[in-house]
Amino acid sequence: MIAAAFPYAQPGAGLVGGLMIGLAAAIMLLGLGRIAGVSGLAARATGIANSGTPRGIAIVFILGLPLGAFIVASLTGGVPATFPAPALLIIAGLIVGFGTRLGSGCTSGHGVCGLSRLSRRSMLATGLFMASGFATVAVMRLAGAL
Repeated sequence: MIAAAFPYAQPGAGLVGGLMIGLAAAIMLLGLGRIAGVSGLAARATGIANSGTPRGIAIVFILGLPLGAFIVASLTGGVPATFPAPALLIIAGLIVGFGTRLGSGCTSGHGVCGLSRLSRRSMLATGLFMASGFATVAVMRLAGAL
């Protein structure tokens, strides 16, 4: 049943990816004393934020995200993916960006780093992220989009 619902699921790759995310977060926290939240690192790398992680480290971290995905896809053949229209992606990206500023962090900062530190603010933020995702899927299914 699960294989039919998720024909491209790769639980082994998901486990390795999760371990790598946790390792990267631990290295940032233990090595630099900084949270590995991608929105904060992206803001620092692009010069939007003037404080936080040193800019060079932020740039390398942000460039490593697509580079790492490219390397894995090159070695494994990748996973089939489809994307909505570019305009929809731009709108969604702007909404996510607004939400990360409003919530003082993104899913990686709150969900990975904040939960591991037992931050109450991150627990609430992650619960809201998840509830919003569930609601979005439910609405899209009702609308026939999924």
